[in-house]
Amino acid sequence: MVVDAGTGAILSHRASKAPPGGGKSFEDLFADLERDKSRAEALFDQEKEAMKDRERILEERFRKAVEDAGDVDDDTPPPRPFDLD
Repeated sequence: MVVDAGTGAILSHRASKAPPGGGKSFEDLFADLERDKSRAEALFDQEKEAMKDRERILEERFRKAVEDAGDVDDDTPPPRPFDLD
């Protein structure tokens, strides 16, 4: 901090540096790290299971779409956007 000797006004100052780790103890930081690690593993396992289920659902939808597409015997071409005007 720089103070003007004549007036006593503060000319400039620097904020003190924050201690490493935000002032937490090493044990607290390690516990936070372990908690974050377990949460990340749980999210990964949850997404892994969702992907397995997603694959089955997409396969069922695909089979149904193939069956529905096979039932259509229309040989007319699809409408052109220019014809809609």
